[in-house]
Order: sequence, then structure tokens, then C-alpha cells
Amino acid sequence: MRSRMVRSATVAKCSLSTTRTPNNIQHRSSSSHTHNVKLRFSVEGRNDIIGSRRHAIRRTVLSPTAFDALPLRLSFHRMHRSYSTRASSGGGLLTDTFNRHHNYLRISLTERCNLRCVYCMPEEGVELTPHSDLLTTDEIIRLANLFVKAGVDKIRLTGGEPTVRKDVEEVVERLNGLRSIGLKTIAMTSNALALHRKLPKLKAAGLNALNISLDTLDEAKFERIARRPGLNQVLKSIHTALDIGISPLKINCVVMRGVNDDEVLDFVRWTKDWPLHVRFIEYMPFQGGGHWNDAKIMTMHDMVTLIRTKYPTFERKAEEDELNLTARTYSVPGWPGRIGFISSMSDHFCSSCNRVRLLADGSLKACLFGASEISLRDALRTGQSDQHLEQLIHSAIQRKKASHDGMHQIDQNKSANRPMILIGG
Repeated sequence: MRSRMVRSATVAKCSLSTTRTPNNIQHRSSSSHTHNVKLRFSVEGRNDIIGSRRHAIRRTVLSPTAFDALPLRLSFHRMHRSYSTRASSGGGLLTDTFNRHHNYLRISLTERCNLRCVYCMPEEGVELTPHSDLLTTDEIIRLANLFVKAGVDKIRLTGGEPTVRKDVEEVVERLNGLRSIGLKTIAMTSNALALHRKLPKLKAAGLNALNISLDTLDEAKFERIARRPGLNQVLKSIHTALDIGISPLKINCVVMRGVNDDEVLDFVRWTKDWPLHVRFIEYMPFQGGGHWNDAKIMTMHDMVTLIRTKYPTFERKAEEDELNLTARTYSVPGWPGRIGFISSMSDHFCSSCNRVRLLADGSLKACLFGASEISLRDALRTGQSDQHLEQLIHSAIQRKKASHDGMHQIDQNKSANRPMILIGG
């Protein structure tokens, strides 16, 4: 099976120009934020400006102590009353002002990664949060428990790269204990570089859905995009996932015009032989390597048009789309696999968004493209009650916008957001 994967790979010219990061370049971590952080307080919370010698990240963080100054001006008593009438479904706590219910929590387990993908991380790396400021396993499980009780039924583990966390199997096993109170899916998104070694234990612990990131089937191009070698290890992990019956198994491919768009048809052919889902993701403006420009975007429409030149019967499987599914589903009739398109830039799906993100440092982020965050870690470590944590969660959900501002505005404001590596996708 794996040999057929390798044979399906094609060697193509790549116009991506980037300098390979030497193996000895590591993340730079600071033991203290004293010299890197400037605080500015306003009625809306706290503006953190985190700077380093090579980059600066600006983000809005709502601290627990600043909560009472929020423009919403809702006391906890009033807020609790507003959602307690629907406590059985958790609808009030996790429902925003646009009536979107958030039943999908993405948890970043670490900021570290063993790749340096050009669209995800600046070539020089990023400033890492000190280990003591990251959520512990006990803190992750306590927060996950609150979210599941409130109505979350799907949790996805992300990074950085989640498999570099030493106790990732324990995290999955303990999350598996939440199935008795409503959790249905424990998923993971991985670059799969080392996944094949851990996958059997992860499945036994309760992992029942997997996304693997793979942008190219050409070894040289893989190294240019990821700034590290490793294509064969990723293919081995896909082979392992298929062999042990991980389902659904999805392959996430970020398509960049002039970089890997010539391999779209090669990925489509995978769905002829294997029951997996290939998901093509439109290139998005984050602080990765080089200057983002919309000329690199290959839209869903462009990709569908290309695929139909080779497979005219390629058709939409709208009946397989779910209300909150981010990907539009297609297939070639008779083939076991599926093709999905995540069109965040050309045709966003904000109106049905159902996800929130818990970052490795304990910040809660309601929108991938928004800079607004609120620290649940600080509340945990100051001894706040579950009731107070629910108050903070509800605040973050209530402040979520109807949609992101579009790709050009996102590009202009991307310095206000974190790099993708620190968000977890």
C-alpha cells in the first residue's frame, strides 16, 4: 500500500523560494516575560504586545480581573440567569449573539513543532511561552470537563505538533473518561512525522478521528515547504492509520499556487484506492515564512475546475455535508475516498462556525482570525471556581463577531494575531 503511495507521487518544479533552516536553529524561549511584554489597560481588557528582536505579536487578552469592565457589562448573576434555562443542553453558555452553538473545542497541547512549515512558522522560529506558563494535564482536563458539561461533544488535539508532548497518550486517555458526560469524538491533527510510533496506543486510549497534514508527495518539495525532511515518515503514519482502522482519516493539504498546485490531481487519485478524505485548504494569511500575498491563493473554484478537466464526473456530495462542516465534500463516483475543500478565503463558513480554541498557554480564542483572547489559565491559578470559569467562557463566546473581515483585511491586521504555530489551526 505504501509503495503505491510513493509511486503516485510526482516530481514537479516548485517556484517556492525559501532558505532552508539549519537543523541547529531552535526555538528561542524566554524564562521571563519581563523584558518582552508591555501592558496597556483599557475598558476592554488588556493589550499585550509581545516583542522579540525579530518579530512582534500584538493581541488582546481579557484578564479575569478586567472582566467587570467589559462593554457587555453583564454581572455573573445576570449572565448565569440568561443561559441557565437551557442548562440541560448547554445552549446558553456556548451560544453566541448570532445563535451559533459551539460544540467543538480545539485544544493546543504544545507550542513546539518538529517542522517549520512556511505558512505556519517564521523561519527564525517563535518566542515560546515558558513551560511553567503552559497548561498542565490536570488543568486541560478540568477545562475540558467544563466544556463537555456545557455541550461540547468533539475535542480535537492540536499543537504545535501534539505528538511532541510526552504525555499525549495520557491526555487522550483522560479525555476518553469524559464520554460518560457527552463527549463523542476525540480527534487529533498531526504532521505525522513521529505519529506511527504512537498511533496504536493513541487509538487504544480513545482517539477515534485523525487529520494528517501533508502538502506534497515530492520529497524535495516537502523539505522546501516544511524546512525539514520527513515525507517517508508521514507516508508511514498514513499507512499505519489505514492498517489499524482509524476512521475518519483525513489528509489536510494547503494548496499554494506556484508551489504545489500541480499536485492536486495526484492527491485526488489517492481517493481511488483508499477510503480517506483529502481536504484541500486555501492558503491563508498568517505569520509564516515570507510575505503573504493573494497571488498564491488557489480557490476552491479553481481546484474544482482543474479536477473536472481530468475527471468530468467529479461531483458535489452535499448530502454528506453537515451544518457545521468546514469542508465542501466532493467525490469521483465509484471511488471510496472523498475530496473536501476548505474555502476560508473565497467562501467562508463563519455563519455556521461551531468551534473555539483553547491555546497551550490557557488562552481561549473564539475565532481563528481574531486577536481577542481571554486567559482561563490565570483564573485557574488564582483559585477561581468553575462558575467563574464559565463566566469567562461565556464572555469570550458572546464577543465573537459574525465573520472575519476578509483576506485582505486579515493580511493587513495579521501582526495583531499569533502565528498559526501558536494557535494550532
